[in-house]
Amino acid sequence: MTSTPDSPAPSSETPSQQPSLVRGLSLLDSVLLLVSGIIGSSIFLTAKDIAGPLPHPFWFFLVWILGGAISLCACAAFAELGSMFPDSGGQYIYLREAYGDLVAFLYGWMLFAVANGGTIAALSVASAAYMGNIIPAISQQHVMVNINLPYPTLADGHVLWAIFTIVFTRAHAVGLLLIAILTYVNVVGLRWGALLQNVSTWTKFTAMAAFVVLGFAIGKGHWSNFSTHGTGGLSMGLSPGQLVSALGVGLIAVFWAYDGWVYITWVAGEVKNPRRNVPLAMVFGVLAVGAIYLAMNLTYVYAMPLGEVAKYETIAHAAAARLFSPGAAVWLSVMISISCFSAAATCTLSGARVCLAMAQDGVFFKRMALIHPKWRTPAFGLIGQGIWAALLTLSGRYDQLYTYVIFGMVLSYTLTVIGLFVLRWKRPDVPRPYRCTGYPWLPGFYVLVGMGWTLNTVLTRPTEAFWGATIVLIGIPGYLYWKRTSRRISASE
Repeated sequence: MTSTPDSPAPSSETPSQQPSLVRGLSLLDSVLLLVSGIIGSSIFLTAKDIAGPLPHPFWFFLVWILGGAISLCACAAFAELGSMFPDSGGQYIYLREAYGDLVAFLYGWMLFAVANGGTIAALSVASAAYMGNIIPAISQQHVMVNINLPYPTLADGHVLWAIFTIVFTRAHAVGLLLIAILTYVNVVGLRWGALLQNVSTWTKFTAMAAFVVLGFAIGKGHWSNFSTHGTGGLSMGLSPGQLVSALGVGLIAVFWAYDGWVYITWVAGEVKNPRRNVPLAMVFGVLAVGAIYLAMNLTYVYAMPLGEVAKYETIAHAAAARLFSPGAAVWLSVMISISCFSAAATCTLSGARVCLAMAQDGVFFKRMALIHPKWRTPAFGLIGQGIWAALLTLSGRYDQLYTYVIFGMVLSYTLTVIGLFVLRWKRPDVPRPYRCTGYPWLPGFYVLVGMGWTLNTVLTRPTEAFWGATIVLIGIPGYLYWKRTSRRISASE
């Protein structure tokens, strides 16, 4: 449970006469926020995309460990940056300090326009859709999975209206209600927003723990599923080059499963003792997620061999049906629904802080720079974010838009880690309570992986890369407008 906010978070951008944010998030709150942001629906869906190219248990589990280790390399770099600039906005601020306003703005614009709004919309609708397996009134006939997305998309079922290619179902309506609830709770105070996030996260942990423990204790699984017969040996009959390629394919799904650890940097301005707790939260959080992911995947393989795992899009349902009964698979939908809701709560809480930092820099809507005098939250940023997420929900295009900016998100992480090297040279005088472990080798390794991944996306998915770049560059006229307006206001004061 979150601690009571007790001290203001100083901000150089906020005038002294204006209310400020409060540092009310403890280390435990921060770890829970990070873990909740990472664990959405992907762990219930991605095993198929890894078991296909890697049908050997050793490689299947190793790729999950490698994904966590590579994410930790980035976390170590972000941790140093977080200790240097412990303010709300996180990665936006790191990019601003390393590369200037324009690069930082384009990152923030991408988050607001697609990444955050699309994530909140998708997770809210997915939460409602999975809950529909228990509550028929909001059920979907089908829940489809796009392997390029960290959340499910929806097919026909209880359609309320349809215009051209836009289909609006009861699950979408309930998703809008969830967006409104999440926005309101976060507007009325950090304490309530963190409390909602923590309760939903602990509920998700409890359900996942029950699935794992009961699966091994009373489930109808077999330890023989962990054997390696019929896989062609450790090499799986592949050449070294083919094996590396297969690992790379598996890592794509794993990286998306680990995505979300950056959320804690966005709310650094409200974390107690952020120079210490933000780095610790990133490390502890990613380690906790790695342990949870390994436990879930061990349960999947206990339920069925990897050859069968590769056949199921919704592996958690299939594993629950195999371990317990088909009826248990229906109730598993409740766990996935709670997991989606918890991740949406985290994204709602943290995403508005980036809008706040942008507006305080004079490169976004002016009212979003204001902090509510009573609730001490970025209320206008939260409301604007909620309205935009609702509009994306109505459009029915949030999943497609998110696909377009995926490569931009990975590129932003890579640029931020490169920014660590830039700031070591450019700003050596800034205090660094935490210095990146393994510098320069570990962050350098992450940069190589990130650049290789981005280049591969451009080559193999040029359409998505083109439209992703277009969405980002559309923000440039807005940047020029807000920048000119900000200069005019400064000149008149």
